[in-house]
Amino acid sequence: MKLYHSPASPYVRKVMVVAIETGQEVDILGSAASPVNRDATIVAQNPTGKVPTALIDGDQPLYDSRVITQWLAAQQSAVAIYPAGDALWPVLRREALGDGLLDAALLARYETAMRPEALRWEDWLRGQMEKIESSLDQMNAEVAGFGEVDAGVIAIACALGYLDFRFPDLDWRSSRPALADWFKTFSARPSMQQTRPE
Repeated sequence: MKLYHSPASPYVRKVMVVAIETGQEVDILGSAASPVNRDATIVAQNPTGKVPTALIDGDQPLYDSRVITQWLAAQQSAVAIYPAGDALWPVLRREALGDGLLDAALLARYETAMRPEALRWEDWLRGQMEKIESSLDQMNAEVAGFGEVDAGVIAIACALGYLDFRFPDLDWRSSRPALADWFKTFSARPSMQQTRPE
């Protein structure tokens, strides 16, 4: 698999963590992905111009991190990134929870880092931050039931890592010690250490 990559993208990080956890090689393709000035090379493969965008089987494109991680999971049977049967649904829901936090965090980041200051909308930013807080509360409530490694906990770990990277002043740990303890342990995994954003 070839992957259009951005080292700061938490969605790319999800794909890379799954690849490492399942022992698969990924060929990295550089990109200049941006929500404002789209990379024409990526747009030729993915009309949204977003990363991650993967190329498989003779350069057939795959896009959206959830699609790419499912493809990677299907290439092997050693690690149940997406378990079978009824165990799948909590994993998918947690993956959606992690991605939902990331969606809100990216919108908040764009609002503060990319939008001209005179055009910023404080109510919009507050709404995104409230989504982040309620998602963190839900994660903390569920953390005792997290599996060792699956798509759900990988998405949650990448979301928490993105908060630390882009929102270092957000003190999400002090009121959620169980989640903080879990993240400290999960972050020590080689897959997380090798994919830390820069």
